[in-house]
Amino acid sequence: QSGGAYTWPVMAEPTTRLFLRVSPGAGRDEIVGRHGRGWKARVREAPEQGRANEALARLLAHRLRLPRAQVAVVAGLGSRDKVVEVWGLAPEEAVRRLEGVS
Repeated sequence: QSGGAYTWPVMAEPTTRLFLRVSPGAGRDEIVGRHGRGWKARVREAPEQGRANEALARLLAHRLRLPRAQVAVVAGLGSRDKVVEVWGLAPEEAVRRLEGVS
């Protein structure tokens, strides 16, 4: 566009942000349950070279029944406290799926 103006694309699908406390190096990958305003998760991968973040994204995609490409760790890459963005799923439905409700 001319003049340096940029128009942001409009997202037609809902976007949900999830807050998680993650424990890497666990015996198995799992969503443990609620933790404050977010969720607690465990992943087998070690927190080296982004492996635990990738394991968390795969776990959430599987649990939320979404393609892996619709789940991204957007904050807390080097921390146990993470923010994950999920595209194409409303917040209420994300909670239902994380709680295991059909």
